[in-house]
Amino acid sequence: MQLGLIGLGKMGGNMAERLRLGGHQVVGFDFSTEAVARLAASGNVGAGTLEELVQNLKGRRAIWIMVPQGDPVDQTIAKLEPLLNPGDILIDGGNSNYKDSMRRHREVTAKGFQFVDVGTSGGVWGLKEGYSMMIGGDKDPVEYLRPIFETLAPSKDKGWGHVGPAGSGHFVKMVHNGIEYGLMQAYAEGFTILEKKEELDLDLPQIAEIWRNGSVVRSWLLDLTADALKKNPTLEGLEAYVADSGEGRWTVFEAIDLNVSAPVITESLIRRIRSREENNFTDRMLSIMRNAFGGHAVKKD
Repeated sequence: MQLGLIGLGKMGGNMAERLRLGGHQVVGFDFSTEAVARLAASGNVGAGTLEELVQNLKGRRAIWIMVPQGDPVDQTIAKLEPLLNPGDILIDGGNSNYKDSMRRHREVTAKGFQFVDVGTSGGVWGLKEGYSMMIGGDKDPVEYLRPIFETLAPSKDKGWGHVGPAGSGHFVKMVHNGIEYGLMQAYAEGFTILEKKEELDLDLPQIAEIWRNGSVVRSWLLDLTADALKKNPTLEGLEAYVADSGEGRWTVFEAIDLNVSAPVITESLIRRIRSREENNFTDRMLSIMRNAFGGHAVKKD
């Protein structure tokens, strides 16, 4: 089966390679000519323009878009629509907001095309381990794309599924990432408590390895953490700066809208935001207030 792929960064490039190994042909486009050249060198087809990409796809076209969420997705769709035939399928496999995906589905189907939103997890490990895919959209295009999903997934019948109507794929992925925030924060806090108990001289890489087997807190995330600690036990050279790509924020907003208490996910998001504040003003305010009412010492630069 053929698949058009727009966006050949690390994840997109790995997806193209997994599809090639599974017997599918990928026609790919990226603004990076080097990325297009790498795709062509691997045995797939590189395209220099969107027009060239569409021309190289035969029959009913399916085009997977892997670009940053928001306006880049809308711009890409707008450029593709004049090149498509009725029934062709557009797939948004990025981290779009589910409300945007619902809107895009309405707009695209009104013009005679089809739209599928695929919340995709797996990151840089997807080539080897396969991708977890949460799929939203109409049944017909999802079934048509089944061979693609079965190839990208960890196995044909595991790690992927059609979870509901348009927008549901990205909604489920949004919550997935919110949960991920909470898990990461819990691991980080736990290992920090261990690290601070200096008199016990605990070996964090060893403890991570112990927990990986038989423990109720074992997980793939812990596997990755154990490997990272083995390479850099003291986290030397790393800044205490943690970015967020948006899904955690959206999960918190959605929880508020739905009157769902989600303190763990919310606090993990706040901690990430706080990690970016140099010489934190909030903490300095707390310090000066403690000094004002209790005469507590204030540390100065």
